[in-house]
Amino acid sequence: MRTYNYFVVELEKLINDTIVTESGFELYIDTKLNENGEFENRVTEGPVVCSPFKIDTGVEPGDTLYFHHLVVMQGGQVLTGDDNHYIVKCSKEALSNQAIAYKSQKDGVIRPLFGWSLLEPVEEEEESLSELIETVTLREKLPTSGRVAFASEELDELGVGVGDVVGFKENRDYRIKIDGKEYYRTRTEDLLYVENPIES
Repeated sequence: MRTYNYFVVELEKLINDTIVTESGFELYIDTKLNENGEFENRVTEGPVVCSPFKIDTGVEPGDTLYFHHLVVMQGGQVLTGDDNHYIVKCSKEALSNQAIAYKSQKDGVIRPLFGWSLLEPVEEEEESLSELIETVTLREKLPTSGRVAFASEELDELGVGVGDVVGFKENRDYRIKIDGKEYYRTRTEDLLYVENPIES
């Protein structure tokens, strides 16, 4: 099979609706019980069956692809004729690229794809106006910074490296889990500044 601008991934299910106990017993989770249940439990990774031949991505069959949650919405984007094969749009334009990153089966390295950056959350310091008055906030402050977790060509071009703390626009802290750890998946174009870049 050859695809132009799409990855094909193999997915057994679209929602992570079970957990396995230490003894190996599988339990079903009703993901509709909380308001973000289905959203938070959407599958966002799968093994690559086919890579786009029109775009050089470096991704090979068998690598793990991490993708946008929209890929599995409303039954997913099923490849015609294959019930468990789904298409993930690939583009060099970040707004159109559903493929966020991949992990190579050869070296285990995670690499962001066109237009995406993966950031680790950082503790943001709260400003204290006074030692006598405690400020109470009714609304949780949204994150606006993160630490670069994985290198990419686009970040290199910006002079940003792994470990640098970068600021981004509010409401751009979309979450994705990779190997059980949560990251912000942020478009590189939404990065605003770098704090004290690490010298290479």
